[in-house]
Amino acid sequence: MLNQTDRIDTLFQALADPTRRMMVERLSRGPASVSELAKPFRMSLPAVVQHLAILEQSGLVKTRKLGRVRTCTIDNSVLSLAETWLNERRQEWERKLDRLETFLAEPEDEEPHNG
Repeated sequence: MLNQTDRIDTLFQALADPTRRMMVERLSRGPASVSELAKPFRMSLPAVVQHLAILEQSGLVKTRKLGRVRTCTIDNSVLSLAETWLNERRQEWERKLDRLETFLAEPEDEEPHNG
């Protein structure tokens, strides 16, 4: 079983490819068969299947075969995992930037004037 760090790594590696991101974009509108997913791409069906295999390994896409048709869907819980990870990073940086803003807004200690 993959730990959360491995799952995040695998997910972002899967999403690193523009073809796979387009497939996820299409699947975000609802389930689709492999042939439906392949239509917009100028590549062979085996190449599309390879991309889908990577998305499946990441856990982002689930497939179900009914007869001769393989239907693909998105696993929203995996998308939520990515969203949570990104939000945690964003919150971390917001806290750091807030502290920097507070530091920069503090007046400088004035040195006493001699004379």
